[in-house]
Amino acid sequence: MSASTSDVLTAIKNIVQALNGQATQDLGFHGTINATAISAPTSVSAKSGRVAKVSVTTAGTAPGMIYDSATTTTTKPLYVIPAAIGSEPYQVDMPVSFGIYVVPGAGQTLAVSYA
Repeated sequence: MSASTSDVLTAIKNIVQALNGQATQDLGFHGTINATAISAPTSVSAKSGRVAKVSVTTAGTAPGMIYDSATTTTTKPLYVIPAAIGSEPYQVDMPVSFGIYVVPGAGQTLAVSYA
């Protein structure tokens, strides 16, 4: 028994949808948007999403922090950013519910990718 053209097309459609879903998930993991030259406390995003990576582009004298917040609220710490430039970029890969608030350490400049 051979498959009908409709069956074959349905199978191809299902494969394409699965690949599209995987590609979308990969973009979230690697970040689809970036914020650069962050040298002062900055609200990067005001919605739920995912912090993908952070890079220290200028070393500081103290570590920075990423918070799950759309505003200056610092009650939901998410990730400590090392003060020095290291093996970059740092893979954060953490979901956020409220937004992304980035506070560089003293003297730091950062770049953050997110989705």
